[in-house]
Amino acid sequence: MQDNAAHCEALVREADKDRFLATLFAPQPHRAALFALYAFNIEIARIREVVREPIAGEMRLQWWADVLDNREHGAVQAHPVVAALKLAIERYRLPLEPLKAMVEIRFFDLYDDQPTTLEALETYASQTAASLIALAAQILNDGKSHALGEIAEHAGIAYGLAGLLRAFPTHAARGKLYLPTDLMREHHADPADALAERSTPALRAVLMALRARALLHLSALRISIGDVPPALVPAFLPLAPVRTLLMRLEREKDAPFEMVDVPQWRRQWLMWRAARNPRRIAS
Repeated sequence: MQDNAAHCEALVREADKDRFLATLFAPQPHRAALFALYAFNIEIARIREVVREPIAGEMRLQWWADVLDNREHGAVQAHPVVAALKLAIERYRLPLEPLKAMVEIRFFDLYDDQPTTLEALETYASQTAASLIALAAQILNDGKSHALGEIAEHAGIAYGLAGLLRAFPTHAARGKLYLPTDLMREHHADPADALAERSTPALRAVLMALRARALLHLSALRISIGDVPPALVPAFLPLAPVRTLLMRLEREKDAPFEMVDVPQWRRQWLMWRAARNPRRIAS
């Protein structure tokens, strides 16, 4: 059991530094479950990166879906993330539907289709990031659900959109665009330009519109973050660097294919500051 928890902690430390640091602000008894939840998210999020063909990715995602449905293939309990996640689900009475939706939405990652609408992209961000925040909050609330509602929704969409914008150069190089086709049409942007790494005014306008949308959700969160009980704040701490990231992307808007990020030391400082004053999470 300890080995499973240690495996999840090490995986999150390596692959999701922000959520690893956020978990260190949580009470010790809840950390193993948070690491299990975040490790599960890493496992399903990186599938496209580790498979050569979409069908192989589908099989891996279906395996996780079967695990959540208790349709187990072989000794799945030997998988440290599965074992730790199931323990967290039982201990904190985590609902299965958001976890299943997190797996289901990842099928979209396996193919080179674009989201058809901005609403579809926000649904993707919600099911990947907002659901994770709500589940983490339930763990921090000792298994009792909390009506976070739109607070988690705004937080998740802001976080998800910012992450996709940061990863835009990487995704484009791999042939995957998370740019809504309706937004592309509105600005007369050609997907071929993005895939060929041609920086056009139309493409930059699409990226600017997505940054503005992320900031809109972040502003809505800024209004309501004060309503989050202090015990649940660690679930939101990974958002602390988001506004800084969006501002850096804006400054580098004329070079959309250059990687832009917030240095790790500054991310840690922003999260530490936000832990002391949660209203700074969205500012």
